[in-house]
Amino acid sequence: MRADPVSTSDRNRKLSVERIATARLPTAVGEFMVAGYRSLTSDEEFVALFKGDLRPEVPTLVRIHSQCLTGDVFGSKKCDCGQQLQRAMELIEREGRGAIVYQLQEGRGIGILNKIRAYALQDQGADTVEANERLGLGVDLREYRQCAEILLDLGLRRVRVMSNNPAKIRALRRAGLEVVERVPLEVEPHEAAMHYLRTKKHKMGHLFESLP
Repeated sequence: MRADPVSTSDRNRKLSVERIATARLPTAVGEFMVAGYRSLTSDEEFVALFKGDLRPEVPTLVRIHSQCLTGDVFGSKKCDCGQQLQRAMELIEREGRGAIVYQLQEGRGIGILNKIRAYALQDQGADTVEANERLGLGVDLREYRQCAEILLDLGLRRVRVMSNNPAKIRALRRAGLEVVERVPLEVEPHEAAMHYLRTKKHKMGHLFESLP
């Protein structure tokens, strides 16, 4: 599996992330490589999961996945996050090439404790946007520039983005990546997630073709 750091000429872009280590990662889906990155401008850390021969000229499946402890680890039915991550890994395994950047911005950037506070307000009837606003927090505080830089560092230039979030696609384009396709990442949600998903569609502009 090849994913060499960017060339010297590309380093002139002054990436603000640094690759720390790379290792093999056998998973239930298949064998991947995992790389750890750290920001040079903050204390944020990132993980990149990738597979195959990553070439700049080949349109490649990619995903920016924001950490969701409740969904990714505990299998929460309140969201589709864990299912999306699993589906992205499966699509990359099937294709034999691709990358996922896992950013540690829990709860769209508010952190796990505030996320649980927001969950409590949702239990009282607030939607995900209203809950954040009642807590005096931003609706979506995530920033994707350094995630895009990691994809560049992995050697990618042309990408097929597995996402329903237009903001992620715009961020990749601003960073200099050519988005040749958006690959919808819709999964069969649990009934408990329907209100959450409709809020993302109607209040946050996420693209869900299967939702009214």
